[in-house]
Amino acid sequence: MSHDLQLIQHANATGKIPVVFVHGLWLLPSSWDRWAQVFDEAGFAPVTPGWPDDPHTVAEAKEHPEVFADKSVGQVADHFAGLIGELERKPVVIGHSFGGLLTQILAGRGLACASVAIDPAPFQGVLPLPFSSLRAAAPVLTNPANIHRAVPLTYDQFRYAFANAVSEEEARELYDTFSVPAPGAPLFQAAVANFNPWSETKVDSTNADRGPLLIISGEKDHTVPWAIANASYGKQARNTHHVTEITEIKGRGHSLTIDSGWREVCDTALSFVRRFI
Repeated sequence: MSHDLQLIQHANATGKIPVVFVHGLWLLPSSWDRWAQVFDEAGFAPVTPGWPDDPHTVAEAKEHPEVFADKSVGQVADHFAGLIGELERKPVVIGHSFGGLLTQILAGRGLACASVAIDPAPFQGVLPLPFSSLRAAAPVLTNPANIHRAVPLTYDQFRYAFANAVSEEEARELYDTFSVPAPGAPLFQAAVANFNPWSETKVDSTNADRGPLLIISGEKDHTVPWAIANASYGKQARNTHHVTEITEIKGRGHSLTIDSGWREVCDTALSFVRRFI
């Protein structure tokens, strides 16, 4: 039995409402470990699956970066949908960055009882493309061959894209502790989504089974700045069946789920979920 299915089996055995955490690019499921503990103590059953073929550790990921290559948004969404299908209770889904996009895709399929998308990558139809987002994605998008590759970030690239709102010392620690290579394909998919009517980044934002949704935006995020998060909110707010909210966390960058201020973000998500569960 795979590690992910073991997590599903454990969640089912508790009888509690599961919370499925979805990581984004350049991170692993272990980036959610502290969040999982908080939600466990709050009475939920946390589940932290990986993307297909995710290594278990950062060291293993750096040693075998090739395992990340050629993972598309649709493939990863279907992977998580399959895992959720094994759960006996409809879960809460919480995701960060591309995990935030995947969270909205899954919610749009009616697979979440509530969801939280944190600094979510844009879905099809979200039009703003700020310069800072382009610069953050440049390590991948400047070379078309990267669409089939796994691409690591240098420390300087990580500092700009993730850790711009923390100290140099903390940025170094975050880079060493969490950063792993990531598939290039999802960034190319997001970049051309608005020119591709069949884009895998499409979200059904008006589904009557979508469930309540919170979008969290870090004020100083370079990768997914307010313009993108708010445009996503604007499209999601058209859902007339469920609550859609957005909140901005002051002074925070894209590393807001893993840096020293993670607990504020976690508590914001937990408070939202508790209102509806």
